[in-house]
Amino acid sequence: MPTREAWHDHLEQQLPPTSAFVARNRRITSFYARWYLQEPWLFKWSGMAAFASDQVGLALAIAEVLRAPRDLLVANAAPSTQRGLLDVGRDLYSQLFTLALFIPVTLHSSLSRQLLLNDLDLLKQGNDAIFADIGWAHAAYAQGGLREIEANVRDGERESLLVGFQMIDEGVQRLTADPNDQEAPKLISQGNVALLRHEQMNTLPTYFDRMSDFGRSIASVGAWMNFEGNPITSPWFGSHAGPFSLFTGNKSVTRPADRWEWIERDVLPKWAAVDRAYCEGSPMHQRLVAMANESPTLITQAATMLGPLFRSLSLQRG
Repeated sequence: MPTREAWHDHLEQQLPPTSAFVARNRRITSFYARWYLQEPWLFKWSGMAAFASDQVGLALAIAEVLRAPRDLLVANAAPSTQRGLLDVGRDLYSQLFTLALFIPVTLHSSLSRQLLLNDLDLLKQGNDAIFADIGWAHAAYAQGGLREIEANVRDGERESLLVGFQMIDEGVQRLTADPNDQEAPKLISQGNVALLRHEQMNTLPTYFDRMSDFGRSIASVGAWMNFEGNPITSPWFGSHAGPFSLFTGNKSVTRPADRWEWIERDVLPKWAAVDRAYCEGSPMHQRLVAMANESPTLITQAATMLGPLFRSLSLQRG
């Protein structure tokens, strides 16, 4: 029987490196979307997680854009024994270009790091942590059932992660015995909500607690769950908190109690509605297929292009 570490390593080997913010997030989002698409009646948490991770991906794409100008200040000169006239000219251009932009790029780096990058990096770490915390369990359950979870769950997860999968599995067993069992789908949904509460209350606080006040405000303003591609009908934390509480910080999506209140009142009811209406060809299905295929958005395309662009401007190799 595989260990938890083996399940985790199996997934990790399929992910881009942690330094590739956008690409790694898109792959994680793809895993979530594919799990839901394969078993939409079962893996409901992964469906919600796909949309949440996709939203995080927008923020990480912004981080990639902010990080890109730093490439201007990194030079990779050829070893002196291999330098020809072309190398000398190339390096001279690169050094002059770097010198000319040293002050503005350094200023950009300092300001962007102070204002956003540290907080966005914490958001990225949280995204990685949730996948490491629950992703292995989905892969294990899909292939080996509940016994794989029971054999590998940690002591601190027995009342949350394990209970969630036990409820899901009980629903599965009841449906297997009686496809008309009305309580079985409820058990499956409740089990998935237990997984959601586990990640929100046990995994994320470590990262949200370390955010700056500015980062917490940005996270609250940007917290919305767009299940159907229609922002007007999407649950937005700002609508839940109200303008005054949002901008004064009286309510913040980074606080577990505030976040869970929003999830219970706005996100879960909306999710239940779109999940019930889910079918092939629906707006939600189309969005999930795009996520599963790692289809880039305009923002992620820009983030992917800017790094090589800055490297080419500074004539860096690689």
